[in-house]
Amino acid sequence: MAKDLRIAVVGSGAIGLYYGGRLAAAGRNVHFFMRGDLREVRRDGLRILGKDEDVHVKKVNCYGSPNEIGVCDLVLIAVKTTANAVLVDLIPPLLHEHTMLLTLQNGLGNEEILGAHFGAERVLGALCFICLSRTSRTTVERYDYGHITIGEFGRASQARTHAIASEFKRSGIKCEVVENLALERWRKLVWNIPFNGLSILAGGIDTAAIIGDESLRRVTLGLMEEVIDAANKCGYSLERAAASEQITRTKTMGAYKPSTLLDFEERKPLEIEAIWGEPLRRAAAAGAATPRLETLYSLLKILDQTRKRPDEIVNHQL
Repeated sequence: MAKDLRIAVVGSGAIGLYYGGRLAAAGRNVHFFMRGDLREVRRDGLRILGKDEDVHVKKVNCYGSPNEIGVCDLVLIAVKTTANAVLVDLIPPLLHEHTMLLTLQNGLGNEEILGAHFGAERVLGALCFICLSRTSRTTVERYDYGHITIGEFGRASQARTHAIASEFKRSGIKCEVVENLALERWRKLVWNIPFNGLSILAGGIDTAAIIGDESLRRVTLGLMEEVIDAANKCGYSLERAAASEQITRTKTMGAYKPSTLLDFEERKPLEIEAIWGEPLRRAAAAGAATPRLETLYSLLKILDQTRKRPDEIVNHQL
């Protein structure tokens, strides 16, 4: 894969800016689609701060429309899953016959949506293991981790999969290729489902507070066991040790606020269906019992709905 590979980033939040910014800083041909932050980013560039990291991309190729970017070889999709419907209009101007779509999104069902609209043969998925936040319009701060895992949608890895991984590696990002993307999505849900959900429902607490409280720790482990059972019932051999491994990993994060909690505090839409709803539906279809997950999903849906203004609820229902 050549160095002048044209890469588009659709979704310029913390995830899109971090990985796109690291690629751009390493000299890759990266083009960002963004809306409200264009003026600031064009003027000040993009800064990435974190552990042993201080990257400043002074000149950022950023645009207010995908039509201005034009066709690309690789599209990194980093919008929240709540905005998946808009991808139908955003992605087509970026496509040529062999354009690859790599979704960096959380949860289940994103590859299926992209495949249905743009062809499954284009689609790859990535799991981002990173603790970060966007601290200003032009700055992203990384607190821990940063590696990424990529795989093909419904296929074993190909030459292109390893070539994309090499692009990340050459840009200073730890990246590995997996042969079973769906299995790894379930593995990440072992963490995402309990910590993202409980951080909100327990009153806006961080991961350290969750595992430090005996009752919440029990609930967390119970949810993890349900996710592991659901994965296995769905045909993915996820080992039981995945729960203890995730707890151990979480202890190293310190007092970290999960991304969904940050969205909740900023009154942004929550990725309820991708992170909790779709796994619950797939678990039920496979005959897995997930009462804790069902409760978590129901409470989050109610909470998300009641915090909306009356006019937002009407528009949503329409």
